Amino acid sequence: MAIIDAIANSLDVPICRLFGGASNSLITTITVPTVSLAEASELASKYCKQGFKTLRLRVGKNINADIEVIQAIQAFHPHCSIILDASEEYTFQEANCKIKVIPVLLEQPVHRGDWKGLSDVSRIARDKYGISVAADESCQSLSDVKKLLKENIVDAINIKLSKFGVLGALEIIDTARKSGLNLIIEGMAETRLATGFAGHLAAGIGCFKYVSLGTPHLLSGDPVVGGYEFAGAAYNFTNARGQGGFLKWDIIPW
Repeated sequence: MAIIDAIANSLDVPICRLFGGASNSLITTITVPTVSLAEASELASKYCKQGFKTLRLRVGKNINADIEVIQAIQAFHPHCSIILDASEEYTFQEANCKIKVIPVLLEQPVHRGDWKGLSDVSRIARDKYGISVAADESCQSLSDVKKLLKENIVDAINIKLSKFGVLGALEIIDTARKSGLNLIIEGMAETRLATGFAGHLAAGIGCFKYVSLGTPHLLSGDPVVGGYEFAGAAYNFTNARGQGGFLKWDIIPW
């Protein structure tokens, strides 16, 4: 990332231009963690007021509690779309129950090694409810992507630069684009430095159907100066060159 940022700075262009320049902006989702019904409802209201149109809910610990949270959010915010991220926590039967609450996307509903379960959930979600299922933990390498494609297991795959690296991610993105597989870009618990780079890549390539780069909103503070402009869910990469962001060195203990 640092080398690509340096190259973009030397060429006096923003990073998104190096990745194709398809766009210099994007809209992200934001994550509601696994919390109580009251806390989840409060966060959902807060994020919707900030302009987020899609909420990504962490689910899987307690299926009944999950359904209560989802139904409450859907009732109070009917115009807000919901993505469910189960992170391997469901069985096949539980995942099928969750499909019935109609998210726009269900991420990694079953264990990464349960290829049949993932395929079966995806088939039912797609054919019966028109819902896409995505692979995250089941997608660890290019060979996994090829298996997912060959067997038509899922509708989308999750790209994390921290998992694949930049070059590995670009190879997987190219393979997925050629096959018509939908793409998600997501970050870990990262500051606006890593999120900004991922955002530049996603905006520059311009092929991501789902963007989940909202983690900087969840941090207690922002340790970055400059970088992309953001207002709620909207990220604008209007900096003159490179990524444009720098750490606040005075907050780093020496």
